[in-house]
Amino acid sequence: MLVTNARIITREEEFTGTLRIEGGLIRDIERGNTSAREAVDWDGDYLLPGLIELHTDNLEKHLAPRPGVQWNIDAAFVIHDAQVAAAGITTVFDSLRIGARSDVDMHNRDLQTRCTQALARLSGNALLRAEHFLHLRCEIAAPDVVDVFDSLYTHPLLRLASVMDHTPGQRQWHDRNQWRRWQERHGKLTDEHYAAVVAELTDGQERYADEHRREIVARCAALGIPVASHDDTVVEHVEQAAAEGIVLAEFPTTRVAAQAAREHGIATIMGAPNIVRGGSHSGNVCALELAQAGLLDILSSDYVPSSLLTAAFDLVDKAGWTLPRAMATVSAGPARAVGLHDRGAIAPGLRADFVRVRMHEALPVPRATWRAGERIV
Repeated sequence: MLVTNARIITREEEFTGTLRIEGGLIRDIERGNTSAREAVDWDGDYLLPGLIELHTDNLEKHLAPRPGVQWNIDAAFVIHDAQVAAAGITTVFDSLRIGARSDVDMHNRDLQTRCTQALARLSGNALLRAEHFLHLRCEIAAPDVVDVFDSLYTHPLLRLASVMDHTPGQRQWHDRNQWRRWQERHGKLTDEHYAAVVAELTDGQERYADEHRREIVARCAALGIPVASHDDTVVEHVEQAAAEGIVLAEFPTTRVAAQAAREHGIATIMGAPNIVRGGSHSGNVCALELAQAGLLDILSSDYVPSSLLTAAFDLVDKAGWTLPRAMATVSAGPARAVGLHDRGAIAPGLRADFVRVRMHEALPVPRATWRAGERIV
């Protein structure tokens, strides 16, 4: 494949040029256009590296499209995959929460196991467009989280784990009123019910969280699986993560925590929806503030696949970043963080994962996506 008249974004610069693909790899890049008959003229559209997503909850929207409704798992995976590919994402880490904190928790062990089986089956049969990996999000205050991890750690696509604690009063939900408002989005809680739920969750946190965190981190170290902390709020959270050898800080809730992560050499991941919306949906630190302070390393689409590309361009308009620097947060940065050295940039020798993007006013619109030189959307 030969592409010409494309606005190519490399790690360091952008220019109009020509790109040659052979055998699923980028063979060479040249400035300027070519008149070769086989060249495809891109009319000045952007040629961007395929986006790499380390943490997406998008699958959950398809598993449970309405409260109380559980969808066919294979069908949920297939449409989730189509959405991420259409958004320009060529590598995606599907974040699967493990650990159930009540008998009615949607994230029960049976569902968790069937989801991992579906991921392996669909990937093994080449039925997914993007390349999918497994990210186990370990709810450390859940009584069964270590047992579930032990049943899944041999999964062939497991490449990342994170330790998190969503107990009201902790980290993201240090303000219990914020947690209550979030829980009440589908219906009000009585004061008595609210108090009982908080008491139950707090008891579980006190009984399990510290021990389970140690066990999960130790298992990942032995397996060579990188670990992310989640919702660090104070310096002490980051210091604990650094002592544990954690390499990623997912969604720090305060600037203080993000600054501490930088000082400890821990890469900071923030939500792309936070950039696009101009703030956190749960009242935490604004990702744009961290970007302007130089404390943002990686973006995650979190719950909106299309936000990844939009947020990268927003970093140019709102934080004054260059486009190569902004694109690194959704390509080279995440690739480097999890050891994917064969992709993440437009460079000779790397896998030909790339996206054709056209601007519509200020909106970047993905027009086509290629993975390993094969068009997938």
